[in-house]
Amino acid sequence: MKIKQDFPHRVREIENQWIVLADGTRLAARIWLPEDAETTPVPAILEYLPYRKRDGTAVRDELTHPYFAGHGYASVRVDMRGNGESDGLMEDEYAAQEQADALEVIDWIARQPWCDGKLGMMGISWGGFNGLQVAALRPAPLKAIITLCSTDDRYADDIHYKGGNMLLENLGWAATMLSFSAAVPDPLLVGERWREMWKHRLDNMPLLAEPWLRHQQRDAYWQHGSICENYGDIEAAVYMISGWGDSYVNTIPRMMENLSCPKKALLGPWMHKYPHFAIPDPAIGFLQEALRWWDYWLKGIDTGIMDEPPCTFYLQDGVPPAPKYLERPGEWVRTSNWPAPTDEIETTILALSERGLNPDGELSGDRLIASPLTAGSLQGEYIPLWFGADFPPDQRRDDGLSLTFDSEPYAEGLDILGQPTVAATISSAEACGQFHVRLCDVAPSGESALITYGTLNLNLRDDAGRITPPIPGEPMDVRLPLDLIGYRLPKGHRLRLALSSASFPLIWSPQKRADLTLKAGKPTLALPLCRAETIPMPFEPPESATPCRVETLRAGQPRRTIHEDVGSGEVTVTIEDDMGDMRFESHGLRVEQRAKEVYSSHPTDATRTRADIEWVYRASREQGEGRFSVEVTSRYHLHCDETTFYLSAEQRAFEGETLISDRSWEREIPRTAI
Repeated sequence: MKIKQDFPHRVREIENQWIVLADGTRLAARIWLPEDAETTPVPAILEYLPYRKRDGTAVRDELTHPYFAGHGYASVRVDMRGNGESDGLMEDEYAAQEQADALEVIDWIARQPWCDGKLGMMGISWGGFNGLQVAALRPAPLKAIITLCSTDDRYADDIHYKGGNMLLENLGWAATMLSFSAAVPDPLLVGERWREMWKHRLDNMPLLAEPWLRHQQRDAYWQHGSICENYGDIEAAVYMISGWGDSYVNTIPRMMENLSCPKKALLGPWMHKYPHFAIPDPAIGFLQEALRWWDYWLKGIDTGIMDEPPCTFYLQDGVPPAPKYLERPGEWVRTSNWPAPTDEIETTILALSERGLNPDGELSGDRLIASPLTAGSLQGEYIPLWFGADFPPDQRRDDGLSLTFDSEPYAEGLDILGQPTVAATISSAEACGQFHVRLCDVAPSGESALITYGTLNLNLRDDAGRITPPIPGEPMDVRLPLDLIGYRLPKGHRLRLALSSASFPLIWSPQKRADLTLKAGKPTLALPLCRAETIPMPFEPPESATPCRVETLRAGQPRRTIHEDVGSGEVTVTIEDDMGDMRFESHGLRVEQRAKEVYSSHPTDATRTRADIEWVYRASREQGEGRFSVEVTSRYHLHCDETTFYLSAEQRAFEGETLISDRSWEREIPRTAI
């Protein structure tokens, strides 16, 4: 990445600015401005997050926000209520209070002497979500947004449920936020009241997993904040961006099809990170691309960005499966719309037949899908996030626990772009069940690389808001779209469709092991093939502002391990999300964070499924003004029987050797849909 220092404008930073809301709550902001902005006002760009500007996002903030300021924008990074140095409490993700506060923040920014009254919002993940949600409220100053790795449907495509099945990330992210929200306000910025603020948060910490687990189907809880409820609410221009290594890809085709505002889409090879520093490469000049967007919509400069085809996709070359990729070779394509016209995307139908996966044929007899509940341990992380062994390795073990259909080798390969869709008739042996489908790339050597996948809770097969349990043995017609993907199957490779009745620890086990039967007939795979011409790299090389000065005291060591008890058959997947120990040289804050997630499943007994997660957070300043030292340990546990989830959590916080807070929660939550 090229570090830029010779910006058109000299940059002035306001390290901490209080934004006082109508109820007296003070939100903490960090602001970068062109030096002359108060005499020559400029448009503003807002990023609004709960992740602590002081340390949580400081490294990426310093790559990004000074760059925008240096090119003539006021770039404003605000911590939400109850996080970082901001006052108050956070109740839940995407709460109405969060959005109301954002409207006040936008009004405050638009009234500042350095702002010309026009504003954009940018954010990834949480910040991408609330950019869409705030745009749907139509504040007058907001003219455009860039939303990365976000969703239009909080139930269908977030970290909670997928295909109606509960993701283990539902508990994993609740545990993450239990730790993140317990972080201490920096005494250097808030003074001696830091203890009072910190204790207030600890004493009122929400148990986020409880509401997320109680709402097991798509209801009003999830409809709130889901802009798919009325796409017409958004009038600001929307640039939507994600990566094939991320979990937030399916929202892009829906928003491209349904938004009526000006819109543009980009999908690259990246994981859940901004694409100027994400892996796998190729990283792109995202900041230059963002400037083209902001200049067009906030300054009225014709940069040509809206003259280009609206959708840009990276087609990844098939490569040997690996748990981590630093680079994915491939080619770029553009389409004139989405859904794309048939001369750009052509759908071919393959049959799941006696002869495998082929253009014709049928299944003359029923086939059993009898996966152990431990199937799926090689699926990889739902959201590759911490730069560890997050990607799915060789799938052959999980293929062996599935019903598979292989194609003949494709002599010329295939370019796939879109959502492959499986249509089949199945039955379940129980009044519950999960239908999981993986599409894999099988090399001549036998290695099996995951291309894309989909999953379906058979209780919610027809309507995510209505529970319809399977009748044991009764046929059900199902249609399962797999995740959107751009993939180039190499010459001589085969496609493999793998059908299973479990996928752990991606999703929680069903009420009981429920073997499935694929019924005789004509099950099919609809495969979208890309006919669009490839183009040269359409983006400039990545640039950034000067990186944050950080001393690494201990490098992070993320790990993912799988253990099988041969005697019992129980499989345990352990994920260590270690973010290391670092000190910020500019202000001396030292932060260490690490997590250990342990997920266990038994091949036949669904009541032995369990999850245990521990986060450790330490922060200190060892000398000078604002000295302090704190440690917080947070734990979540979940197990179940056929009718009930048993959820527990605890959190212990220390200042030095003094116990400041010791809380625990115990909840029993009925199983209704999952």
